[in-house]
Amino acid sequence: MLPGDSRVLVDRKVLNDHRVANYYDPNRLAGSWFADHTGGGGIVWDAYFLYGADASWTDEPGPLLSSGRTVIGSSEDLAVAFAKLV
Repeated sequence: MLPGDSRVLVDRKVLNDHRVANYYDPNRLAGSWFADHTGGGGIVWDAYFLYGADASWTDEPGPLLSSGRTVIGSSEDLAVAFAKLV
């Protein structure tokens, strides 16, 4: 989400887990969608949206279990919410 972002600069080792899928969104469609649907305005980045195993995405993803921004600033909330899933 920074001016110099590119696919080659994405560090895939950050979330190096077989359960993680990494996607690059050069047109910022996901960040724009979440901004439009969460009242974030502009574009959402450096945020997390946590969904459970029963989540699906038809018109909108859900059910949403937890969300926050910045990811580092909200890491404790994310850890607590994630612990409830496992």
